[in-house]
Parts: sequence; C-alpha cells; structure tokens
Amino acid sequence: MDKVITIERHIVEQQKQHPEATGVLTSILYDIALAGKLIARETTRAGLADILGLTGVFNVQGEEVARLDEYANQAIVRLNQFTGRLAVMGSEEVADIIPIPDEFPTGRYVLLFDPLDGSSNIDYSVSIGTIFSILRRKSPDGTHGTREDCMQPGRDIVAAGYLLYGPSTMMVYSAGNGVHGFTLDPTVGEFLLTHPNIQIPAKPKFYSVNQGYTAYWAREIQEFTEYLQTRNLSLRYIGSLVADFHRNLLGGGIFYYPADTRDPKKPRGKLRLLYEAAPLAFLAEHAGGAASDGTTRILNIEPQDLHQRTPLFIGNKDLVEIAEAFLCGARSLGMLERMHVEKQ
Repeated sequence: MDKVITIERHIVEQQKQHPEATGVLTSILYDIALAGKLIARETTRAGLADILGLTGVFNVQGEEVARLDEYANQAIVRLNQFTGRLAVMGSEEVADIIPIPDEFPTGRYVLLFDPLDGSSNIDYSVSIGTIFSILRRKSPDGTHGTREDCMQPGRDIVAAGYLLYGPSTMMVYSAGNGVHGFTLDPTVGEFLLTHPNIQIPAKPKFYSVNQGYTAYWAREIQEFTEYLQTRNLSLRYIGSLVADFHRNLLGGGIFYYPADTRDPKKPRGKLRLLYEAAPLAFLAEHAGGAASDGTTRILNIEPQDLHQRTPLFIGNKDLVEIAEAFLCGARSLGMLERMHVEKQ
C-alpha cells in the first residue's frame, strides 16, 4: 500500500517542497478534483438521469448549452464560491466574470475553467473533459475580484490541468513542478497517481486536426499538413480538445485548430485563449512541449477579452516550431529539415 499515492497525498507532498506555501492552492486543486468526481458521476449515468441533450439556452459563444454543460458549470462554481480561497471565477459558459457572493469571504486566487470541453460529443459517448487554470489575483486582497484579475496572460498561471471523462476518469495537472496524471478508482472513490512526471515523447506519433475544414485554411496550413504526412504521422482526431491533447501528451504529436474562413465572425479561430489554450499550453510546456498561435507563444498573449479566441498549435516542440516556420513563409521542405537538424 505504500506505493499507492492519492491525489491528496501527492498535492500535499508537492506543497512541502515550498515552505512558503499556505495550503490554499492545495485546497483549490483538491476541490477541483472533487468537482471532477461529481461531473464524472453524471457523465457515467447521463443516459439514465435525463442529463443528455440541450437546454434551449445559448451561451456567450452562441452555442446551445447541453444539460451536462450546465451541471458541470454549477458544480464547479458551487464548490468554490464559499471557501474564501478565490477572488473571482471565469467560465467559458458565462458572459461576464463570476463574482464571489457578498456573504462569503474572498481569497488570493482566480479560477478560470471550461466546465465541459467537447460537450457537442456528449450524446455520442465520446470522451469529454474539464479544463482549468489558477492565477493569483491582481486586485487588492479583501476586495471583490475584477475582470482584470481574469484577463492575465498564461505565463502568470500558477497551476493548470484538466479532467478527462472517458473509459476511465483522469485528472492531469501541473503546479509548475512537473505534469502528473491521476486515475479515479471508482471502488474507493479516489484519484490515484498513475502517470508521474509526464513528458511528451520525443518521437511524435500523431497529428490531430479536422481535415474536413482543409478548403477553408490558408495555403500555409494546407502545406504544413502535407508536410506532417511526409513524417509518417498517423491522423487521429476525436473532436474533444481534452481527449486529443491527452492522447498526444502521452503518445507524442501535435494538435492544431487554425483560423479559417468558414465564419467571418470568428477570424481568429474557435478555441478560447483563457479557458482552453492557455491552460493546456501551460501543461504542454511543463511536459517539454510547446504551444503557439502560429506566430506567438500562447503563454505570452495578452488577453483583450474574457472570451478571446485564438488559433492553437500544441504538442511536440519541434512540430510547433515547424508550424510557425510554415506560417512565416519557410515552406521549403529542405529548409525545414535543415532547421530541425541544426536545433538537435
């Protein structure tokens, strides 16, 4: 039993490496794990609990909200709003910031989250997930949190992660000291450490992109995709960002969702900077990978809006850098290969 490490034990042991730590961040991470257990329970019994389907309500993105989306959002908010650990929250499903109610104290941290990524796949029993990031507030302690607290660049993230709801439920997180994965054991109701110190494999196996949109991509993206095919990578695309990212994190590869011309209202692509791209970029970099919008490191982008969208290229560092090279005009295969050799 000494080799069985629960997520609570792991988080506490990580905290001991930082004598200045107060335990507040530890508690937030454990509260997120608890929310994940509740959401996992509902995803498992969704078909029996009349949870599947749509609510008839549309979120700030103009997308119809799934019932399970709504449940996940409420579970995370209700478990975190009264603890005194957070100054404010932000959710992909809510147009404005989520303030801490007046009857509860405020804390030092900010929680941003996508409560249920991939929810369009709910009715098809495809893996879905929750993405989160934790930052320190910028506004004065003891006051209500502000939009500015939420709109911080990814380089200011202190911890981030995701929960994956699929054949098994996993929580993967980093607080800046490695990326660690935990699998929920339903017999004891606890997350157990199964993937310590995750590093993206140096040799990639997969590329993940919706090639159904090829005709809407810039020429450089089309040529980058053709280049990946010369590397003998296998195409794997689920359509749930967490699931695609998780596979490539463990197996090696690149996920990308570029801007396209399908919707003139979304010239910067589909994915949300604060709730999806930045948290996963934080994980990718701590696992030895990289993340870019095609020209700029994701963690360096200064947010201008709570629901700002961004292109995303994320995974093995060399593949992300090659994507950037294509977008900058270095489309010669020989030039790319020389660049790759020179970096080794």
